[in-house]
Amino acid sequence: MITSKIKKWGNSLGLLIPKDELRRMGIGEDEEVIVEIIKKENPLKELFGFGKKKRISREEFLEVRALLEEGNEDAVP
Repeated sequence: MITSKIKKWGNSLGLLIPKDELRRMGIGEDEEVIVEIIKKENPLKELFGFGKKKRISREEFLEVRALLEEGNEDAVP
């Protein structure tokens, strides 16, 4: 899996793939490929509501912090 950013390219947007990755996969210029794009989500934004002016209570914060300190990332709501 490759992580990349969408960049402006003239009047369009483009996806840049590092040359080393293309070489590793044996893909060259003008070859047709299939690309699956999945938007990268920010788990902290979803969890804490950053950018939405959403707040959590102190109790919720302490509960999440305790779960993270115990190594229970999967149990975090």
